[in-house]
Amino acid sequence: MNWDQIEGKWTEWTGKAQQQWGKLTDNDLQEAKGDRRELAGKIQHRYGVTKEEAERQIDSWIAGL
Repeated sequence: MNWDQIEGKWTEWTGKAQQQWGKLTDNDLQEAKGDRRELAGKIQHRYGVTKEEAERQIDSWIAGL
């Protein structure tokens, strides 16, 4: 799975993203619109982690899909 595939079908993946990051709101996920950088920023904000940690979490999530 790569990010282009996720971005292309973002509405289908928002549920799985919500399961992974429960603190993200539906609005957060709609605003991200499949943009990886935007999603990382939302994770940083909601979880208080660094950009690098947010990116690592996204990589881990993608690997598990």
